[in-house]
This record gives sequence, structure tokens and C-alpha cells, in this order.
Amino acid sequence: MPVTKFNHPDPYKYQTGFDSHHESEAVEGALPIGQNSPQKAPYGLYTEKLSGTAFTAPRHENKQTWVYRILPAAAHENFIAEDADSYHTSMTTETHKLHHIPNQLRWNPFDLDEKVDWVHGLHLIAGSGDPTLKQGLGILMYAAGKDMGKEAFYSADGDFLIVPQHGVLDIQTELGRIILRPNEICVIPRGVRYRVTLPDGPVRGYICELYQGHYQLPELGPIGSNCLANPRDFQAPVAAFDDEEESEYKLYSKFNNTLFAARQNHTPFDVVAWHGNYYPFKYDLGRFNTIGSISFDHPDPSIFTVLTGPSDHVGTAIADFVIFPPRWLVAEGTFRPPWYHRNTMSEFMGLISGDYDAKVGGGFKPAGASLHNVMSAHGPDSGAFEGASNAELKPQKVGDGSMAFMFESALMVGVSEWGLKTCEKVQPEYNEHSWKPLRRHFVNPNKKA
Repeated sequence: MPVTKFNHPDPYKYQTGFDSHHESEAVEGALPIGQNSPQKAPYGLYTEKLSGTAFTAPRHENKQTWVYRILPAAAHENFIAEDADSYHTSMTTETHKLHHIPNQLRWNPFDLDEKVDWVHGLHLIAGSGDPTLKQGLGILMYAAGKDMGKEAFYSADGDFLIVPQHGVLDIQTELGRIILRPNEICVIPRGVRYRVTLPDGPVRGYICELYQGHYQLPELGPIGSNCLANPRDFQAPVAAFDDEEESEYKLYSKFNNTLFAARQNHTPFDVVAWHGNYYPFKYDLGRFNTIGSISFDHPDPSIFTVLTGPSDHVGTAIADFVIFPPRWLVAEGTFRPPWYHRNTMSEFMGLISGDYDAKVGGGFKPAGASLHNVMSAHGPDSGAFEGASNAELKPQKVGDGSMAFMFESALMVGVSEWGLKTCEKVQPEYNEHSWKPLRRHFVNPNKKA
């Protein structure tokens, strides 16, 4: 798949590399030399440390960034719960308020919403765990049509993995700016403050919020040192700051899936320089180096993992982000679409563009979604099965113009009230349309005519 092409160039600069120690200064000499917290930082700046792990986390896991800013992040008024009832209703992951059901679920495309901004356009679809214990994940949809004003937002609950489906996000973070378009993803770590504006109008997409740990690249094992998502293709912002003497800002905090707001009399975007390995980053899905079978059989979808949020059990993820990009199929004597299966993992799928090759009936559309929870049986619909079972097995390119993805989790996820009822997008006859038409093909050789 070619690298994403844009109608106009990205106006911002980036540093490259995944989980690298980056440093950036918007004013030459703003980064201290040889010391993280000198008695007086250059240019009268304040030193602040942003920690994404415990101070005593092992060195290879430790995530922290030193920032040098005009005023500390602590300089704000008290937080007050804002729109608590309506926001908490759409965001809660309290286990007793989620619907845990074994049915296969599929959603029609979610609506655009031009009346709200980024903060108020977030809706939880499904989730598991508890952000207060830093356990589990939340799966969200976003839809917005308004710019944030003199405001900033952060989540204390977890890392946001943002997957745009429609429209462009201009994300101003404390550590620099990022332009994000469909076919790209962005991760904004827990606690990083940012503001979203919409240069090309309304936006819509998906989010997987990781309450537990941080996203990382999957291990490659026998694949070797390259393929899948390569570290050099990840991009982090460079320092860029606003210098405003007096400016009223509103700061939003997502704290245990409840929205709080505080006032402050200065911009949150005043970081003049920073260095560390805890920062937002983006990745172009068109750079994913796909691998697959060149002999026979259909490999596990784990070969399409871009990022993983591991659990404490090796090889088992709280959240895997998996994509299904355009690719060649060449396996001989093989049923090439995904096989029918029941999985100990939960599988939430979304579609950015095009058609997904395992669902040809037309019910799985861009901006829609599906959920096959723990041990819920699923697989190709009847049309895909009949077609693949009788196709001529020559080299075949699938997925041209398409990009499907999956948030996969070891956890049983519950569906929110918004996702199951309020949004009014659940397809009531998903199971019936997909698998009820499957026909019996078995011919019993031991059965007498």
C-alpha cells in the first residue's frame, strides 16, 4: 500500500523513531546542558517532569519527559465536575452499568455531529476494567464539528490511540503539534494536555483508551528485526509554544470517566523545550510492512499487529491494534479469508474505508463497527464463504482502497448503554444476515441413500 498522500502538505515538523529519547527546543539554548533541573532553567523557564510510569520502573520500561515551560501546569483553579450526569452516562466503565452479552454485534456507521467539539464528542461503546486501578481499556467513538476554543483536555485514565475515519484533526499538544488524517493513527499518552481544531470540517473516528501500561511495538520473534511497523516510521512533534501574557483558558480533565473543568489565566501550551521518551506520536498506516503465508494456510491475524498494550502475562494483550491493509494472497489449496473461530479474546472491528474482504454482504461499512466478544463464534458471512470456497486460487490482491482494523483484548468487554441503545446503530439482524444463510455441504459416506 502506498504511503498516504495528502491534498496539502503537513505544516508541522516531526522527529522520527519509536520509544526513542527525543529532545526539542523552540528557542535555541532553552534545554539545560548536563542537568535536568538546574537551580535556574534557561530564559527564566520553569522545570517540570512528566512521568508516565513509576519512578522506580525498570529502565527499559521507564517513561518520563522533562519540560521547560513559561508557567507550571499546576497553576490553575480547582477542578469542578462539568456536565457530570450526561457525560458520565456516556463514558462510564463501571462494570454493573455495562451490558455483558455473548451475542455478535454490528453497528451501522456512526453519525457525524457538527454541534459539539472534541471533548463533548466522545462516547464509550464498550470497555472493561477500572481506570482507578489502572486496569483494562475503553473503546470509544468520537464525532465533532466544532473547534475547541481557548481550552485544553487530558485524560488521567489512560493512553488514547486515535484512529480517524473522516476528517482532519489539528492537535496542539504541550510538546508540539500534530496533523492527523484518515489512514494515520496517533497516540496521546495519559496526562498530556492538548487541543483539537478541525481545519477541514467535521471529524469522526475510533479510540482505544489503554488504562493499563502503554502501547508498544510487538515483538517480532522468528520474523527477525524488520517488518510490520518499523520504528523509524513513527513521528513525534517538535517543541512549539504560545507566548501569551494573560489569557483565560479552560482545562478539561477526564478523571475516572467523569469530566472535570478548571480555569487558568495562562496558556497550557507554553513548553519551550523538552526531552524524554514520554510524548505523543503518530504513524502512517500506509507504511506498515505486511507479511503473510507464501505456501498454504491462513495465518493468525496477529501478524497484522501495529501496536500492543501487553498484560502481565507474556503474549497476552490488554489491547492489540491490528490492521487489515491491501495485501497479496498467494496461499495454495487454502481457504483464504479468516476461518470460522471462537476466540478467548474480544474482537472489536472498525472500517476506515472500502470493503472488508471477509464481509461481502454490505452490512459492514466505513464508520461502522462489530464486536465479537469472548468465545462468541464468528467468521466469514455466507457470501464470502461460498466465493472463497470456489475461487480460482491464483495470486490475488485484496483490500485495494480499504483499511479495516481491530482492537483485540484478552478481557471480556461490556457494551455501554450508549453503544447498545442510545446511538441507535446496532443491527438487530446481524447474526441472521451473516450466518443463517450458510448451507449444509456435508455428504455422509456412511449414510445409506
